[in-house]
Amino acid sequence: MSAAPVTAPALSADSPPPERGRRRSSRTNRREAMAGYLFISPWIIGFLVFTVISMSYSAFLSMTDYDLATDTAPWVGTENYAQLVDDPKVLQSLGNTFTFALMSVPLETAFALLLALLLMSVPRGKGFFRVLYYLPKMTPAVATAAVFLLLLNGSRGAVNQFLGFFGIQGPQWLLDPDWIIPSIVLMSAWAVAGSMIIYMAALQAVPMDLYEAAALDGAGPVRRFWRITIPLISPTTFFLVVTNTISSLQVFDQAYLLFYRDGSSSAPSASLFYGIYLYQQAFQQFNFGLAAAMAWVLFVIIMLITLVQVKVSSRLVHYQGEVR
Repeated sequence: MSAAPVTAPALSADSPPPERGRRRSSRTNRREAMAGYLFISPWIIGFLVFTVISMSYSAFLSMTDYDLATDTAPWVGTENYAQLVDDPKVLQSLGNTFTFALMSVPLETAFALLLALLLMSVPRGKGFFRVLYYLPKMTPAVATAAVFLLLLNGSRGAVNQFLGFFGIQGPQWLLDPDWIIPSIVLMSAWAVAGSMIIYMAALQAVPMDLYEAAALDGAGPVRRFWRITIPLISPTTFFLVVTNTISSLQVFDQAYLLFYRDGSSSAPSASLFYGIYLYQQAFQQFNFGLAAAMAWVLFVIIMLITLVQVKVSSRLVHYQGEVR
């Protein structure tokens, strides 16, 4: 018995031909794509002007000896980079910057998590305490520096007076070279509320049934924290460590407001961070070519450190639903 032939459905008189339908769909797709590009065009323009063009121009300046007075840029090649290698202040400022980052990133991350856990455990008034803890983040940097100049005063500061109640002789925070970087770290930790809010969002996303199941199995609060909370908020911790590291390596305003706001050239060497030295080369000594080279060196350092952090995160960061 032969099979019945299969015939294509007949097109009605009102249906458009297939080619015309494809052309219409193509025009619709192009129209939608055009609308999408128009909507994101402000970001594209800003990215091209303030990022791509600016970075390209700074790369060009790093190869020149730019003179602001005559607006000339004689080509010097890699001479600026060679000068950085021979400048002892570059290594000194990098050492201070790395020391600051190694101290501030773990402290700020742990402090932000502690505050987030405390706020999550408050039964009432969470909104009030969130606002209260977030206010330092909104305080202008100049006002924060003025407050810490009073708090960290070696003879009459509130911090040393508080330590005196326990019989502890407080250090000269802003004069002793060994305590200058810890002082700036404390000032940076003052505005840790941004990381705290991010941690609170991550803690709210942890499924409560995991805590209930662990409690039924006899796990105590400490064990639940290390076995459930820490792994499930590890992506947030990774994000904060990366962003805080990038921010710490670019530290500028805290040290500048504490030690360099009056243009003093007698500031202690322990307060000379890489960003401060870059600023001095660019806007005080007008060595824009050398400053541009310093900026690119810092960019490469940050990129390499971030790549290492991303590589290490593959072993330490747990994503929900990920199969390993």
